[in-house]
Amino acid sequence: MLKHVHRAKCADTLSIVSTASSFNHEPMSSRCSSITSLNISNPVDTIKVYTKCLRADLEYKTLGLAYTTTCSEVISILLNKYRMRHRDPNLFYMTMEINLRKIGLRTVFVLDNESCPAVLQSCHPRGESRFCLQSKKGGLVKVYDGELMPGSKYKSLLISERTTVDELIKILLNCYNSKEQVEQFSLYELSKSEEYQRKLHHDDMPLNVQCCWPSNSDYIFIIKRNPNYKSKQVQTIWTDHQEKEEPSTNEYENFIYI
Repeated sequence: MLKHVHRAKCADTLSIVSTASSFNHEPMSSRCSSITSLNISNPVDTIKVYTKCLRADLEYKTLGLAYTTTCSEVISILLNKYRMRHRDPNLFYMTMEINLRKIGLRTVFVLDNESCPAVLQSCHPRGESRFCLQSKKGGLVKVYDGELMPGSKYKSLLISERTTVDELIKILLNCYNSKEQVEQFSLYELSKSEEYQRKLHHDDMPLNVQCCWPSNSDYIFIIKRNPNYKSKQVQTIWTDHQEKEEPSTNEYENFIYI
């Protein structure tokens, strides 16, 4: 996929944004002129990602990545490897730093979530580029999760302003290594003094919702189990059972109708 490059605020910082339409209109003369021109006999390339924003004592992590592995997937891999599944992936992004030693030029690219580091690295000689994991600012939310984990009162999590309800529930499930499905739970905003309760939509953003609460109010987030939830497995078994019970027309071929 061709990457269109446009300048950010800083003169030495660029942002790479995917633009699939450019692939059909512009010839590419660089080393990455075509994905097929790469040496795909071994579909995995070694990528070094500097991760000091996760742990100061570990400078970088070396990963074997396919050419189709995206930055979003790399972030999830790193959080799993560092056993930080309770961290919000939306609080992180990746940059690519290119150093052209011959002319003394250093440029930093901000990568979007769909960029593929292995493909980008293949466009430059070894040693001229490196990838870094960067962190964003977030906000703290307190979720009362006794329904999810008996004995627990609440969990305080640092999340991104664009993190959705479903993503927040998934992070909570990861905190307890739970195998339950996100669809089994819903998030509510509740106020006892106002006798108010509202079920949030699955793509609502809790941090933005929290910003709208009145100051000094007793609003809270609470997670509840969906009483009418039926797992996909149960639904599939029920559907299969119904199909087996339905008689086919072949069963009536030897009947005499009066």
